[in-house]
Amino acid sequence: MPVIRADEARKTSTPNGVMTTLASPSQGGAGQAMWRVDMPAGSVGPLHVFDTEQIWTLLSGGCAVDLGGEKTTAASGDTIVLPADVARQIFADTSDGFAAIVTAPAGSRAYNPGGVTAADACDIAPKDAERIVPPWIA
Repeated sequence: MPVIRADEARKTSTPNGVMTTLASPSQGGAGQAMWRVDMPAGSVGPLHVFDTEQIWTLLSGGCAVDLGGEKTTAASGDTIVLPADVARQIFADTSDGFAAIVTAPAGSRAYNPGGVTAADACDIAPKDAERIVPPWIA
């Protein structure tokens, strides 16, 4: 039985948050990926799409979500189901930020809506029509 110790969790930092891999194919040999997202107050995630469903449960703080043009908010204890192939953008609460646990199928790939790279995309973001497995899901 694989046990991933807290001090073995893999952390990936981006300009808008830290993703901590709790389990994935390369961390514990899991068939699902589970990670923690910590976004500081006022952070804005990139506009992007995933080819699989994701489930987010907020542990603390709050966020706003734009999912295919539909906007909603979530607070600590709320769970958000983000369907596959719908553009999404996450906005951390301006005073508290948030922490969430996220799960998705192993191998989930991120891509850019319309195949266009944002001008402010970070180094690990997909480029143009590329589809990538982010490091916290691998």
